[in-house]
Amino acid sequence: MSRRKTRNVTGISRIEGIPYHDAWISYICVNCKELNLINIGQELLQPSEAFENSIWECTSCGFRHCKGSDLPFENWPKAFIDSDSITSVRFWQAFFRIATEHKESYWKQCNCCGRVLSFSAFSKHSDWGPLERQMECRGCKGAINAELNPKRTKQQLYESSIRRRAAELLLEGENETIIIEDLFKRFKGKCFKTKKDLEINDRQSWASDHILPSKYLYPLTIQNTALLSKEANESKRDKWPNEFYTNNELIELAKITGANLELLSSKMPIINTNIDVDACVTRLLMVREQSNLNKRLSELKKLLISYNLVDALSNENKKLLGF
Repeated sequence: MSRRKTRNVTGISRIEGIPYHDAWISYICVNCKELNLINIGQELLQPSEAFENSIWECTSCGFRHCKGSDLPFENWPKAFIDSDSITSVRFWQAFFRIATEHKESYWKQCNCCGRVLSFSAFSKHSDWGPLERQMECRGCKGAINAELNPKRTKQQLYESSIRRRAAELLLEGENETIIIEDLFKRFKGKCFKTKKDLEINDRQSWASDHILPSKYLYPLTIQNTALLSKEANESKRDKWPNEFYTNNELIELAKITGANLELLSSKMPIINTNIDVDACVTRLLMVREQSNLNKRLSELKKLLISYNLVDALSNENKKLLGF
C-alpha cells in the first residue's frame, strides 16, 4: 500500500537517507557480550536460512557468529564447543532462530531521532513495510502529535471524533460503575504502564482506561479497566492492547482484571458485536429539539456499515434508517 503524500507542518524534520521500511537484526555477541545491530533491508530472514548462510561479525571484538565457528565458552567441555559437535550445531540453530523467528525479534530505525530501537518502540501501521510499524518511534510520534494536534482543522478533528461519539452512544447503558477505591486496590495505587505511584485524590493525574477501546465497542467494565497515569492514558488513547502493552504486560493485565488474554493479545482489533444495536438506535433518536438529527443519523449509519452491524438491526430499524 502506497503512503499518501504528507506535508510537514510541525517543524520536526525527517533524517534524510534513513530507509523507513528497513528491518534490523539485533544480537548480543557470544564472545564479548556487546549489542550488535545489522540492517537487513526489507526481506525478513527465515531461521533456517540465517543458520545456513549468515556470518555476523561482532563490531566490537570481530567474533564471527556462524555455524562454522567454535563456541567461545571456556566453561564448556571442549567436545561441546567444537563447531561440528551436535551441541554447537543446536546452539547456533537456536541463536539464529531467536534473532529472526518473529517480527517482534527485529529492530527498526526511527527516521526522526535516528535511533535503532526494538520492534515494540514503534506503533503498528498495517501494510507498512515488512514489520508493519510506523516510521517514527513512539517517543518522536508523541512529540509530533503534541505539535500537530493543535494545528488540525475543525473538519479533521470532527472526522476523527465521529466514530468515537457514535461508539459511545452505542455503549450507553452497557458501562459498569467502577468503584475507584477498588480500582486503586487492584493496581496497588500505581500506573499499570509506568509503575508510577498515583494519588487517588489528585483526579487530574490518573485515568480509568478502557483496555479494549470503546472505539471498537467495548464498554467500561471491571474486566476492561486499567489504572493509568494521565500521560500513559493520553499515549494509549484508542490503541488496541497489543499495540500499547508488551506481552508480559498483557499477561499481567489479564491476571489483575480477569480479562480474556487471547482477546487482549490479538494483533488486530476485534469489533465487539455483543451489544444491543437496536437500543443504540433508540438512544440516538432521543435528541433535543434543536439537535442536528440528520448529522446523528449520518454518524450512526457510517459506524453500523463500517462495523458490519447492519444485520444486527431489527427490520423496523433497518427501514427507519434507510437500509
